[in-house]
Amino acid sequence: MTHAEEPARRGVLNWLLGLWGGGVLASIVYPVARYLAPPDIPEAAALSTNAGSAQALAPNSGRVVPFGARPAIVIRTPAGELRAFSATCTHLDCTVQYRPDLQRIWCACHNGEYDLNGRNVAGPPPRPLDPYDANVTGDEIVITRRA
Repeated sequence: MTHAEEPARRGVLNWLLGLWGGGVLASIVYPVARYLAPPDIPEAAALSTNAGSAQALAPNSGRVVPFGARPAIVIRTPAGELRAFSATCTHLDCTVQYRPDLQRIWCACHNGEYDLNGRNVAGPPPRPLDPYDANVTGDEIVITRRA
């Protein structure tokens, strides 16, 4: 073997080693990058949902129900009127709940409060809850997104 063949062989081996190292690096970096930047999946466009039995929802009570990718809250006011809103707080997207003792919709994350019309009245929420339509069909409460 001559000294001229050695650099050519070394170059080929270095190229193969570099190719192998690049493949190993790519097989590690690609899954991490896909995890950190998940694909943009559009939200399911649920326009209405069933919120359970109307008779089971007593006056001055509320119920959180799944509605597409975000929950909704349906409330029966002390006067017996049905109201529905997005159950996602407008401050930091926490799930709100109904507090019968306060007769308010309450966010436990930062003590935000909304009145029975969905208007923000206390705490850090910057805007009102998104209103939905609540209707009774048979004995079932149906919540519908407003257009």
